[in-house]
Amino acid sequence: MSPPGSDDDRRLDRDSGRGLAHELVERLKERILAGRIEPGQKLPTEASLVEEFGVSRTVVREAISRLQAAGLVETFQGRGSFVLALPETGSFEIGADRVRTHRDVLDMIDFRIGIETEAAGLAAERRTDVQVKAIERALRDLTRAGEQASGAVEADYEFHLRIAVASGNRFYSDLLASLGPMMIMLPRTRLEPAYTVSDATHLTRVALEHENIHLAIAHGDGHAARAAMRLHLANSRARLQQA
Repeated sequence: MSPPGSDDDRRLDRDSGRGLAHELVERLKERILAGRIEPGQKLPTEASLVEEFGVSRTVVREAISRLQAAGLVETFQGRGSFVLALPETGSFEIGADRVRTHRDVLDMIDFRIGIETEAAGLAAERRTDVQVKAIERALRDLTRAGEQASGAVEADYEFHLRIAVASGNRFYSDLLASLGPMMIMLPRTRLEPAYTVSDATHLTRVALEHENIHLAIAHGDGHAARAAMRLHLANSRARLQQA
């Protein structure tokens, strides 16, 4: 591994399609996980990261925000960001084999309503411009997926995950990451044909529900974001009950 400041270490992949903030996060995570920046040590300043990696302050701030959401650093106003001790391994997981019955699927929706409603409200109150754009990209991908079931599931999941990340609370994003796309896929497998990605009316209805969530978050309206997320998931539950 190259030492900090080497040419290899500074090179960001600008063509990955994942964005410069993502690439910078990966570089800083490498240093933290390798122990090159130890727990309790301060991250390099914004100015030094801007100079070292040739990116804007906006990119640096977004990268640090993502490291905070991942529980890798803590930021103190006026003092900077400091590396935290690595969390213990282990995660909350619900495997597909544990969601077996129609009742289980409905319970999964109830669980998501409790979690994602608040996550959406916090996202509206805390989100950055970069995070809003990430949510918007996922919404655009969902709309474009059309009848391609796998693409629609991935885009739908990415939309909800981006909102969890924007909440600024890593436990929301950790939870949704542990659930994975199965939280979207399982309900779809129980839907009647009129409620699947092959039905144009259903697609239009679901896209509008997602758009309302996105707009509320983009406008910074926490109450509207909570209401829009709750309505979307409640509608999903109602569609499942009819299946």
